[in-house]
Amino acid sequence: MRAMVMHEGGDVAGNRLTLQERPIPEPGAGVVRLKVLVCGVCRTDLHIVEEELPPAKRPIVPGHEVVGIVDRVGAGVRAIKEGDRVGIAWLQQTCGRCEFCASGRENLCLGARFTGYHEDGGYADYALVPEAFAYPLPPVLTDEEAAPLLCAGIIGYRALRLSGVRPGQRLGLYGFGASAHLTIQVAKHWGCSVYVCSLREEHRKLARDLGAAWVGGAADAPPDKLHGAIIFAPAGEIVPAALRALDRGGTVAIAGIHMTDIPPINYDRDLFGERTIRSVTANTKQDGLDFLREAAAVPIRPHTRRFRLEEANHALQQLKAGTFQGAAVLTME
Repeated sequence: MRAMVMHEGGDVAGNRLTLQERPIPEPGAGVVRLKVLVCGVCRTDLHIVEEELPPAKRPIVPGHEVVGIVDRVGAGVRAIKEGDRVGIAWLQQTCGRCEFCASGRENLCLGARFTGYHEDGGYADYALVPEAFAYPLPPVLTDEEAAPLLCAGIIGYRALRLSGVRPGQRLGLYGFGASAHLTIQVAKHWGCSVYVCSLREEHRKLARDLGAAWVGGAADAPPDKLHGAIIFAPAGEIVPAALRALDRGGTVAIAGIHMTDIPPINYDRDLFGERTIRSVTANTKQDGLDFLREAAAVPIRPHTRRFRLEEANHALQQLKAGTFQGAAVLTME
């Protein structure tokens, strides 16, 4: 099979992924194999390739927004059968025994393993996933639409929940890439007024097109106090500004897996009034199931840009440069 493989990380300008032929993997007990149709290109992939996350496995095949058709199942698989269309997300395996797993917080499991980081991912013709972490995909979504939902969508949905925003309230989004452009569609479905701060004009245009109540630059202050906010941009300097934009009792949820250093926060000006900063760590399986059900009901329509598998380096470079709207998707055609 074809696979885009990273042997050594660094700046994506250096074309860190190499197209290779590899044996098709065989599924073990409790595992299913997908013939990959498409795989989203996530900002976390960028953090992995540029080693802003500490290296976990080398060589590694990135990619954790995987849509495919099950073509083989391992021993003991019961709920999934050959021919099913399923998705693979970031969280691929947990210990199932620790206090976090036992309390429905498997996203915090210290023994968790992640797709495209600890285990080979979807920048390839085939990929493996344990049955317990394979997501059935709503038929209303095309392959290309479903791919970015499997990380950008699920993480944005968890962040939306953790922001504490309720239907009809005011939500701020800082950064407007793949995850934010999906989150706004859920928030609008809830009847929220959404205020967007973004660095790039093309992203601000997409926010307007998707119904944002107000759109400004990355450092602009929204005209109204926010009940909650989500920071998608991996820029720590945004945190104090987002806190100042909150009404009393509001929460800033930080959705990224990596962020630059947060500058000093003034307690009296920025945090007092029971304002909260909350990080978002991966997702639970239930988050994914809930989000995909809601995504089908909206229905969410991602804006995507298509790249061929062998163009994965170019897709990562374009993602870093912020030159396209919405989400990038690799096709195996």
